Formats: sequence, C-alpha cells, structure tokens
Amino acid sequence: MSAEVVRIRLEPLSVEVDVPRGAPLISSLSNHGIEFPCGGTGLCGGCGVRVLAGSLPVTEADRAAFPAQQLEGGWRLACQAHAQMPLVLECGQWQMDVLTDNARLAGSGKHGLGIAIDLGTTTIAAQIVDLAFGTVLGVETELNPQASFGSDVMNRIRASLNGDDLTTVVRAALGRIVARLARGREKEIVEVLLVGNTVMHHLFSGREVEPLSHAPFVSPHLGVQTFRPEDLGWSLPGACSIRFAHCLGGFVGSDILAGIIATGIAHSDGLVALVDLGTNGEIAIGNRHGVVCASTAAGPAFEAGSVRMGMRAATGAISYVSLASGEMKATVIGDVEPRGICGSGLVDAVAAGLNSGAILASGRIANGTKIFPVADPVVLYQADIRELQLAKAAIASGFKLLLNRLGANVHDLKSIHLAGAFGNYVQIESATRIGLIDIGPGAPHELIHAAGNTALRGAKMMLLAAQEPALPTIEHISLAADPGFQDEFANCMTFPDRQDS
Repeated sequence: MSAEVVRIRLEPLSVEVDVPRGAPLISSLSNHGIEFPCGGTGLCGGCGVRVLAGSLPVTEADRAAFPAQQLEGGWRLACQAHAQMPLVLECGQWQMDVLTDNARLAGSGKHGLGIAIDLGTTTIAAQIVDLAFGTVLGVETELNPQASFGSDVMNRIRASLNGDDLTTVVRAALGRIVARLARGREKEIVEVLLVGNTVMHHLFSGREVEPLSHAPFVSPHLGVQTFRPEDLGWSLPGACSIRFAHCLGGFVGSDILAGIIATGIAHSDGLVALVDLGTNGEIAIGNRHGVVCASTAAGPAFEAGSVRMGMRAATGAISYVSLASGEMKATVIGDVEPRGICGSGLVDAVAAGLNSGAILASGRIANGTKIFPVADPVVLYQADIRELQLAKAAIASGFKLLLNRLGANVHDLKSIHLAGAFGNYVQIESATRIGLIDIGPGAPHELIHAAGNTALRGAKMMLLAAQEPALPTIEHISLAADPGFQDEFANCMTFPDRQDS
C-alpha cells in the first residue's frame, strides 16, 4: 500500500476503506452508511465512532460532544477526524433496521413487475411487486447517501443552495437498488413509483429547492415528476414508466399522500388521523368527505438527533425504559452496555420521570441538578428534555389546530395512525403520558396504534391500482399562517399533569 494511503477498517461489518493520508474521514465514511446529522459541522455529536485500533486526537468538538468516560473509551466525532494512520473504528450507526412493509395486497391483473420506493430523508425502502397478483418478490433497504450533508431536510436544502449535488448521489443509489431488485428480470419491469417528502421529491427530480428555504414555503413544482430510464441512467426497458408521485404542500409530500391511501382515510366514514413523526412532523386528518393536512417543524428530537447522548436506533442505544418499583429499567439494542439513547427510549425515559416525580410538568428536573440518570453512563440533560418538549408541542399543537379546522375534537376520531419508524417503536402509553397525542382522560389507548411504513404500503397500492385512486379533496394548511398557532404551541409545551393519560 502506498505511504500516502492509510487503511480504515469499519466494524462490525469488517469493511475496509483506503483513504488518502491526512484526508478528512467524512467523505469516505459517508459512502459506507455513516450519517452526519449536522452536515459535518461538529455541533450535533451524532457521528460518533469508537477507535478500536490506532488513535485519533481529541478535538474541542469531541470534548463538547462526549463525557470524559467516553473520550477515554475512544469515542470521537467522525466528522472532525483525519486519517493520519491505519485505524479500526466501531461504527454502530450501521446496525439499524429500515422499516419496510409486509402487508398482503390484492393484485391488479396488470402484466409485468413494478417497483415501489419510499425515499426517506434517513432511509430508503424499496420492494418489487408482481402486478398481477400483488406478491412482493424482493425487498431492498439502504441509508440515504445524502446523510453526509445533514440528517434533516433544512440541512439538505442549505447544502443544495451551496452548490452541492444531492441529485446525482441519490439517483445513483436508487439506481443500484433498482438493479438489485430487477436482476435477471429487467425486461419485466413496467413501472417504478417513488414517494417521499417534498424536499426528497425536489432533490431527486432536480428541481430548485430555494422556494422551500423560506416562508411561505410554496413551490411551483409539487406535481408528479416523470422520467425515462435513460434520464436517470437506470438499466430498465425504455418503455418503463418512472414517476415520483405528487406532493400535497410545502413540506407535506407524496409519502403522506401514500399514507392517506394506505390507512383508508380516503374511504372512511369516520374521522381518521395519520401522524408521521420525524424531523418534520406531518399530520393528516379526515375521511371520504375531505382531508386536511399540515407539516410542523418538530426538529430531530424524535430521532434523538438534538439530544446530548442521543443516537439512532442502533446497537448500544437505549430503546425502551420502564419504571419498576421506583427504579428505571432500560432495554438496550444488541443487549450490550448502553452508549446512548434513541427516540423511543427518550420518550419512555421522560414519561418514567414524569410518573416518578423526578421530572415536573414544566419539564424541569425536580432535584435541580439539570441531569436525569437513565442507565449508566447515559443521562438526560435539562436541554434534552426541552428539545423533546419543543418537538411534542409542535406535533400536539398542529394536531389540535387541524381538528379545530374540521370543527372536531379528539373524541370524534375513529383511529389515530402513527406512521414511520419512530411511530412503529414508541410505546403508546409513553407518547400519551408526555402529551405527544393528547387523547384526554378516559379515552382508550387503543385509539392510537402503530401503522408501520404507510408510505411504502401506499406506494404499492398506487402501483397496483387499475386506475388513479379516487381521493377526496385534500387541503394543505399552513400552520405558520394560523394566528392561533403560537398560542397553542405555547400551551402544549408543558407535560400533562395527570397520571392516567
């Protein structure tokens, strides 16, 4: 090996990467599934790696991100590191399940095969389907390679406006996924359908994202985007139809359109709600007579992105917390020593703290230390709890305002679907305890349930439909323009004072 190149071994997958000596690790590691939530600024602490062999100097950003015990254990921020010598790095981010969909769907009788793709900000999930019978023939998942530009859509927008090419990288990644799904049966692929949020829709399509960077967040390019295989460099038949389904509003994308279809809102007599909990919380409420939808900037707390010891749902993350005989009991992914906490664990921990009295309804830690122990060495800081309050207030206030727009309240709802990975794993009791969805005393918790990957399921349903699905009028509401939003948001900042939520 050249003296100008050093080898980096990434565990636990035993992948080796050759990096120019002295080069920053961010560019090389981002190609292998390592996510850089703040785009490599060193501010979020989300790209932690542990040095197993070799050494990396401790930077000021490392000291701000990790307690002394973790620094001594070899934890560093990958975005601040440079390759000066051969290294072996533990990269726990890799071990994360991507939510797909196993629902059985009826066939359409159409000939050929179709591919449905849920292009998420963090993850990509795709399935190949026999259109005649509705059978899923293959599944592929992958982290979105745009993650090196930041974990949330606003970072992606800023990167694009700064001249970074986020279109080519995601088209190439999806092209590889499509090729793996279609291998040996390329000639049978007749249609590919993509869904995703508005920013993913625009970046994949090569559309200008500048209108989404500022109020009123209105874009002229929300409609269906169609492509030929040669436009994307994909090895599919020339007659294959490729389309990205239309968005519903500035930050309400075709993933929510697919969710409306998947959850049956469009055909329900009673009111049904869909809540997709992520950095941008998207909400749709309605029935066959009409649907209102909105997005609200929840921030990255549900993915633990803004939490001091937060991490994705990967090995070492506390994923569940309960209170037993007054003591905190934590479940850690991979059954290893905890090194951080993911979104579902964060909600559980705060709910447990509220139930024990260690956290007050105001969100303050009761003993005044500004530190709430979860499971050694993982703790929550006062600022972490504030981040969760901001996120849950954004969702709860948006939910109430949409109900108000319909002249309804939570007791009028037939069901509430929590979509996406966070919604799939969060404990309903914890979500209601912190007031994320305030169903009020006496309402059955069965009203709320995890709906899985409704975006991917809805995309498959659109692929399998003999014709375009009949939908009621869907109205996009700008919460920022609602004069009552700020007051409702402030009202929702506190946690419920009751114990029976």
